[in-house]
Amino acid sequence: MITTAFPYLSILIFIASMLVYIQTKTKANFFEYLPAIVILYFLVMTLSTLGLWEKTDEINSAYKAFKSNLLPAMIFLMLLQSDIRKIFQLGKKILLTFFLASISISLGFIIMFTIMNGFFEEGAWRAFGALSGSWMGGTGNMVAIQSALELPDSKMGYVLLIDSIDYAIWVMILLALVPFAKSFNKWTKADGDILEKLSSTLDTQKEKEHINFPSLFMMLGLALMVSVVAQQVAPLLPTTSFLTNTTWIVIFATLAGIASGMTPLSKEASAEPLANIMLYLIVALIASRANFAELAQAPLYIMAGFMIILIHAMVMVIFAKIFKLDLFSLGVASLANIGGVASAPILAGAYHKALIPIGVLMAMMGYIVGTFMGLGVSQVLKLIAM
Repeated sequence: MITTAFPYLSILIFIASMLVYIQTKTKANFFEYLPAIVILYFLVMTLSTLGLWEKTDEINSAYKAFKSNLLPAMIFLMLLQSDIRKIFQLGKKILLTFFLASISISLGFIIMFTIMNGFFEEGAWRAFGALSGSWMGGTGNMVAIQSALELPDSKMGYVLLIDSIDYAIWVMILLALVPFAKSFNKWTKADGDILEKLSSTLDTQKEKEHINFPSLFMMLGLALMVSVVAQQVAPLLPTTSFLTNTTWIVIFATLAGIASGMTPLSKEASAEPLANIMLYLIVALIASRANFAELAQAPLYIMAGFMIILIHAMVMVIFAKIFKLDLFSLGVASLANIGGVASAPILAGAYHKALIPIGVLMAMMGYIVGTFMGLGVSQVLKLIAM
């Protein structure tokens, strides 16, 4: 049994790195439905359940130090890749569709929790609050909200179960609907020409600089300093039951990332791999505190996830008819929220390769708004639970 910090952290980093390496090198279809980050969580949770490490003072201290200090740095690096000025180039109709997806997902969480609240254990609103961050942004937003809401790591298993199982089925459904796009667009009387015009003017990859040692080192130092400043500033700000010290840290790092994304720093390609390394380590740390025995209500949570998606889909179809929206915009907006940058471009590419940049930019928009909207949904769920 492991009782000291170094082997504990080394094992977590080793498992995470091996999963990412295998996913990248093999490119197996298996990982499309069960991403490496989800496998990482449940693999580490299995080792935790088997008692590979003990929660000694040294391990507890290492866990708290790494998680609390890396989180703001990861949020900053994640948002640094999103230049909000490029997102505005998508046009009013595309942005309307994206926010329609976000709002309909929010409604899905609120309606579902209103109906099913009595069936969940106490404090379940925190788990769904964290999930809302993921389904309106990405895994990074989910981790940020988990920290802000002080959701126990043991309950994150529910969140990732829904985020993997329900999400995978929703992706398959949206991909299966691609051949019916013309029929759907004819029903809604949508104009598809706007997509071709946008795709010819958008390119999110050409301006990225190559990863190099000075850039990588500089970005690491900058991200860690943002974390330091965020943690120093947060205690000086007023707190409430909602705006806790941790919430202020998350908000500060988010705003710093958005602001820096409009500077030449957004062209630094080093931000993405660094953000991903930190994200995988944070998820592994969270999983290291979890236990399979604490997931007794897993089927109920998975069913709740499908209810959220069903409500989201119904609202989207109704408004597609009202505003004459096309199936491409609806599907990519939905996945930009629920799946993020890992899946929205894939669905966009299924329609036409030239449309992939639209999927990327819509997913980046999710990174920007996901934390704020997720925190808002969390507050509503908290009021329902009271």
